[in-house]
Amino acid sequence: MSLMPRGIAPDWLDVSRETLAQLDALLALVEKWNPAINLVAPGSLADAWQRHVMDSAQLFRFIPPQSKKAADFGSGAGFPGLVLAVMAQTALPHLHMTLVESDKRKATFLSQAARQLGLSVTVRSDRAEVLLPLGADVVTARALAPLTTLCGIAARHMAAGGVAVFPKGTQADKELEDAATQWQFQAEQMQSKTDPAGRILTLKSIQHA
Repeated sequence: MSLMPRGIAPDWLDVSRETLAQLDALLALVEKWNPAINLVAPGSLADAWQRHVMDSAQLFRFIPPQSKKAADFGSGAGFPGLVLAVMAQTALPHLHMTLVESDKRKATFLSQAARQLGLSVTVRSDRAEVLLPLGADVVTARALAPLTTLCGIAARHMAAGGVAVFPKGTQADKELEDAATQWQFQAEQMQSKTDPAGRILTLKSIQHA
């Protein structure tokens, strides 16, 4: 599979040139900061547009249009949190993102990047379990923890009627089975647009089993 050129949107992504330029600027910031604080694995930078940016961008379609608050946990380099905030600038200007990242150096990067890109973002350098409930309409997390753990985070921080959106890999079915032993939820899964083996899980009505 050939690498996708930076700044090029795949057929399934309908965004403006300005949004693509913002996403490219975000990736440039990640590349600039990465040697100092290891935001992403250095080997993943060669295909970072597809592997990180587009992989995050595909989650935007699962955000209900009426959403006003979104929370991304374990935000790291801003995937997907900063990517979603960039896309929301024009598509959902009323959406505010809270990025939760316990690593203070990564949280500093997130704050700096959000400010430089002019995004509607708040960064919290805390752990999800100690934060007061955020009441988010949408909760996201990418490569953070098993689904059982993510259900606990979502149940704490998601508003009534909210949705949790979690990209997962080949073990998605197993993670759903494991999570169902401790949690009740309404779940759907869709194939990832960037990874043939990946799945996007959306969960609603999460509560202890």
